Amino acid sequence: MANIAVTRPALPTPSQLISTSTCHEVDQLVGNTPVLWIPELRRGSGRGFWAKLEGHNPGGIKDRPGLHLVSRARERGDLADGAPIIESTSGTLGLGLALAGQVYGHPVTLVTDTGMEPLMRNLLAAYGAIVDVVEQPHPTGGWQQARRDRVAQLVAEHPGAFCPDQYHNPDNVDAYQGLALELAAQLGRIDVLVCSVGTGGHSAGVSRVLREFFPHLRLVGVDTIGSTIFGQPARTRVMRGLGSSIYPSNVDYTAFDEVHWVAPNEAVWACRRLAADRYATGGWSVGAVALVSSWLADTLPDDTRIAAVFPDGPHRYAETVYSDAYCRERGLLDRPPTQHPDRIGHPQQAEVTRWTRCTTIIDPTTEVPAKGKPA
Repeated sequence: MANIAVTRPALPTPSQLISTSTCHEVDQLVGNTPVLWIPELRRGSGRGFWAKLEGHNPGGIKDRPGLHLVSRARERGDLADGAPIIESTSGTLGLGLALAGQVYGHPVTLVTDTGMEPLMRNLLAAYGAIVDVVEQPHPTGGWQQARRDRVAQLVAEHPGAFCPDQYHNPDNVDAYQGLALELAAQLGRIDVLVCSVGTGGHSAGVSRVLREFFPHLRLVGVDTIGSTIFGQPARTRVMRGLGSSIYPSNVDYTAFDEVHWVAPNEAVWACRRLAADRYATGGWSVGAVALVSSWLADTLPDDTRIAAVFPDGPHRYAETVYSDAYCRERGLLDRPPTQHPDRIGHPQQAEVTRWTRCTTIIDPTTEVPAKGKPA
């Protein structure tokens, strides 16, 4: 048999393999996250939206405020070198503060509740944080108020301790300027921005900056059923990372053009559809945002450019969103969302229990309409 010469491609030189994202410090990994095209989830119409994948930060979207809140507090003298940081979290900000604690040299105590996943508790502890768990919700303010009360107690016990107060600290809003500028540069034009709403930080911060470039930008908020943020009654909630039992002052009600409430089974369906069809997926907030963004892409004019913020990736949700046993036990499987959301004309017209849309926005702390008209 004749010998056949095989030509192999030349190997790259070491200099060609060096990444331009080589970093000396871990905080340099935060930001410059990618944007991915997501086809709408149902019909395969060819329409879709752009997703900002904040799960590509080391700990998720709240690495940005974690670092910014601590940096600004140090600059103002509110946080002395080596002083403790104590804050309430359902998880993601905890990762950001643990990162900031390492970067700036502060011990971090994170107050959470029994709903935090064991995986997240273990990870936060591995990063050096003390995890303090409250066992009972507040009678009216739920787990969030119970956690905040415990934070106040711990701060009083540790002179010089700093609480970032993510719900009411305007630095939480300012922390997202970089995210907004990245989006503007990556997409060039944005007509609709879709954000989940919890503390109100990234919806307010990103929309404020983007409207300097795109004055006619529409902001769509995504909340969970059982959340009181937009005027619904507070109930026990399954989904973490969005929604609230209190009224965070960082929520900019005047910025929103409409709000959607999403149920847990609907977010699970969207998360799993994203995983199966696009590989890029995440947790409760990602599923809820993707469901709403997909519907908007399918119903708005086809030249509408929609940007959605995906706050995290899927890994912490392996035993919840992506666990058949967990979801089946709570009735979250095999219950896909309806083709279109229900509509109400006012947030207090009816208590919603599934995906529902409203274009009248009120500030429930004053019960004064903030923006909008009946849906």
